[in-house]
Amino acid sequence: MTRQELIENIRRKQSFLCVGLDTDIKKIPEHLLKEDDPIFAFNKAIIDVTAEYCIAYKPNLAFYEAEGVKGWMALEKTVAYIREQYPDQFIIADAKRGDIGNTSLLYARTFFETLDVDAVTVAPYMGEDSVTPFLSLSPTLSQGEGGPRQHWVILLALTSNKGSQDFQLSPLQLPHEGEGCPQERLFERVLRKSQEWEKKALPFGGDGGGLMYVVGATQGKAFEDIRKIVPNHFLLVPGIGAQGGSLDEVCRYGMTKDCGLIVNSSRAIIYADSSERFAEVAAMKAREVQQEMEKQLKL
Repeated sequence: MTRQELIENIRRKQSFLCVGLDTDIKKIPEHLLKEDDPIFAFNKAIIDVTAEYCIAYKPNLAFYEAEGVKGWMALEKTVAYIREQYPDQFIIADAKRGDIGNTSLLYARTFFETLDVDAVTVAPYMGEDSVTPFLSLSPTLSQGEGGPRQHWVILLALTSNKGSQDFQLSPLQLPHEGEGCPQERLFERVLRKSQEWEKKALPFGGDGGGLMYVVGATQGKAFEDIRKIVPNHFLLVPGIGAQGGSLDEVCRYGMTKDCGLIVNSSRAIIYADSSERFAEVAAMKAREVQQEMEKQLKL
């Protein structure tokens, strides 16, 4: 999916909601366990009732890999179902991969070619040669039933978990400055440095054309600092709902003229009810978030 197509979907649906498909076999409604593929049955029901309210889905790979071959098959069926029934949806593989170059290239092929998702989350800790293999496949337009699609790399920048303070907020001395001069934090270094990789790797890079960034909703005013460095890039924002992040704060400090946000909610929507009415309640929760987003888009 191209940047313009994503923006058009946001405007058309008046939503920038991403529904996280963190499907835990131990948490889905008990009656679904009778199905041949309980994980896919749950996902299909959630997708069918939330698709009109969201613009993206984000399966978290850990929940599928934990179930072995059956879990991976459920993931493949889920992606294929979205592609077939809801081709306007942006699909994110929340995999948080990152390794040496040749391994990263195989990870990139796994998600962009074999699984055929729109985007994958990537860890930047190992540096340029671990990220550029993903970027090298990013401009490749894969031809599916819904037409050509651009692939995206979503780099971890400032996450929503408590442990983000251990490294991501650590101050770093600028390499060209002496002691006592202004410092940048590690997440700011990631934002600045990765844009250099984007410009080198992509013919359309450097202006939000191939990279997105994960920024947790719990980081509040940090969005203001982030927008000074990446004013045009889209941000994938987990942490509203069950994790307590504020949608109002995220929009106040992080929204751009093109919206520039994909805000994820997982547990607060998909596990809002555990009875046979789970899908109906999930639809209601997704609709509530979409209505709040519509207000933000009109401000």
